[in-house]
Amino acid sequence: MAFLVFADRHEQIYDHPTLEMGGASGDSWVRVPDEELIPIPEGTRLFTMPGAHPVSYRGAFKPVKAVSRRRAVAVAAFLPPGYMRSHLPAVLYPDPSVAPYLPLWAYTAVGWRDGQFVAAAVQVDPMDHQEPGQYDDRTLLPFIQKRLAEQPTNRLLHQLKRCATEYHCLCAKNGFYRRWEAPLPVAFTCNADCVGCISLQTEGLVPASHERVTMAPTLEELCAMALPHLAEAEEAIVSFGQGCEGEPLLQEALIEASIERLRAQTDRGTIHLNTNGSLPRVVERLCQAGLDSIRVSLNSTQPDAYAAYYRPKGYSFTHVVESIRTAKACGRYTSINLLVFPGVSDREEEVEGLLRLVAETGLELIQMKNLNIDPRRYLASLPPPRGRAIGMRELLRTIRREAPQVDIGYFNRPKEHFGRALSAALSF
Repeated sequence: MAFLVFADRHEQIYDHPTLEMGGASGDSWVRVPDEELIPIPEGTRLFTMPGAHPVSYRGAFKPVKAVSRRRAVAVAAFLPPGYMRSHLPAVLYPDPSVAPYLPLWAYTAVGWRDGQFVAAAVQVDPMDHQEPGQYDDRTLLPFIQKRLAEQPTNRLLHQLKRCATEYHCLCAKNGFYRRWEAPLPVAFTCNADCVGCISLQTEGLVPASHERVTMAPTLEELCAMALPHLAEAEEAIVSFGQGCEGEPLLQEALIEASIERLRAQTDRGTIHLNTNGSLPRVVERLCQAGLDSIRVSLNSTQPDAYAAYYRPKGYSFTHVVESIRTAKACGRYTSINLLVFPGVSDREEEVEGLLRLVAETGLELIQMKNLNIDPRRYLASLPPPRGRAIGMRELLRTIRREAPQVDIGYFNRPKEHFGRALSAALSF
């Protein structure tokens, strides 16, 4: 078994010598099966959860308030890209009214076994483009200086410098390395008010992870950044719709013009769009302009749960489904960015809805992205749960069994991988 991990008030982390770690599915405490625990991957971060006691298991679940007269504080893991968590940390807040919501991270159950930390997680994508060993800021900074010397007045490059060095956005770093996926942020407004938005927290309950862009680049700035990347980068992708911006469909004219200009000069690489899928008509226009692939984000296949989290303005879940269907009908590589959360995403009605969405739209890839939010806040925002939670690993197995034509992953795909089932190499 894996032993409980806890921290003291000085944030020193300990493993308990006898108590088993607990996990959570939604708001229910559960045991974490040994087979669902993996050694924490390189790049994992450990966080304390201030105000929360860890919950252990020894015949029954029990909050651990102190160990050897040390106050016990809960600990969570934050996984690197490519891994999906299967369980939340099991915690108890003795006084929730004085415990502020936690920052926007994906909190994962963590324990100690055989001399190492283990986390409740599963690898869902074999692509190694975001492995920590691929990034070293000592080699990055000369590339930033070189690109800015080439285009000193390009505001987009200056924004990406901030993203790469302050926010440590890996895609922004790739833009300077000129490899793989590079971002093209364009949208400073949005038509949703997501509870867990990482670029703008309108209620001020937690800080946003970073500041939203405040301007749209010009067509010339966009193409000056994107064209060399498409022409030179390995497995090149340029993508609209990043964490530092709002909804790119609201910048349809700029994106359409940039796609047309880029495609007039090169057919190399992948032009991609990350979107909330709110405007099917705009999706169709961009596909006709030459967009290669699209990823539509959603947290739920249930309209009420979708609306509770996204808080859409002027559109509904019906529009989201129509955008997916439209992109596929236009022959574009179509995926969804499923914001997964243990005890919610794996409920029976969600699984049934997901399989129905796949069947109705013909989408090709489901990206399993851990939802970055305090579990208390997310659960409080949703309608009451319906149906039984089957488990996150069982969710993966059900998709593989019931919809074998659909790939499962985490990252956007370049053209070179369209139609390939990369997840077939992984065991769920």
